[in-house]
Amino acid sequence: MSQTHARITASVYTSHVPAIGAALDLGKTGTEYWAPLFKGYELSKQWLRDHTPDVIFLVYNDHATAFSLDFIPTFAIGCAEQYQPADEGWGARPVPPVIGHPELAAHIAQSVIQQDFDLTIVNKMDVDHGLTVPLSLMCGQPQAWPCPVIPFAVNVVQYPVPSGRRCFQLGQAIRRAIESFDRPLNVQIWGTGGMSHQLQGPRAGLINSEFDNAFLDRLIADPAGQAAVPHIDYVREAGSEGIELVMWLIARGAMADAAGGPAPRVAHRFYHVPASNTAVGHLILEEQS
Repeated sequence: MSQTHARITASVYTSHVPAIGAALDLGKTGTEYWAPLFKGYELSKQWLRDHTPDVIFLVYNDHATAFSLDFIPTFAIGCAEQYQPADEGWGARPVPPVIGHPELAAHIAQSVIQQDFDLTIVNKMDVDHGLTVPLSLMCGQPQAWPCPVIPFAVNVVQYPVPSGRRCFQLGQAIRRAIESFDRPLNVQIWGTGGMSHQLQGPRAGLINSEFDNAFLDRLIADPAGQAAVPHIDYVREAGSEGIELVMWLIARGAMADAAGGPAPRVAHRFYHVPASNTAVGHLILEEQS
């Protein structure tokens, strides 16, 4: 049977450490410190070349770049035609502009809002390392990104932040939205941020490898159970910035098994410490017929 509607073909999960972008941009990927990390993404880059989607729906958090403490949307969907790399205080990264997909983005917004999730519609914004570093890790340094990208920003910076359960349910709603789009697009959904890290206070530099790998195990095998984990567990075990991991639950909730379908196949899993003062996690899950 021919494909008549959009469908999700895979989900990708990765940390978005700003120092990774700097290492790429400054030509330091082959140094003793950085080479082991970038080696872990070599398979991923080939995988993306072999499985280039028509659109990437990329879940990330803005770092007070497009939004500030004056205006904090919990969930914001980019509906613009194009997004420029942001200047985060040291100049914009030398990466291509991000080309959007306004038609699919508007459809997702309409569908998800009608499923009782309140989204902020964004028609103009710059995108920071939260979005561009994952693209660089998966794509390298191309002249143009391989496909359009729909940015989906989640507030995990200023409390109150959304629960893991809410994020997982939102992923399920996003899947329904994509599957109701009447064009045969292959869509990947990416969840970014994390893993364990804390940037300030007495626990600055915290990395909890045991928690991180248990999270990856459960994200694969029991995502609904992981979605029930309360915020305090992330903060206690993975540091104040470890709460970014709830964004991975949006991507995971969009996979078929969260809607009663088959479990995904693990195409790649990678974990590395340290990258700057954080742990780096990475996972690729493919949908199965």
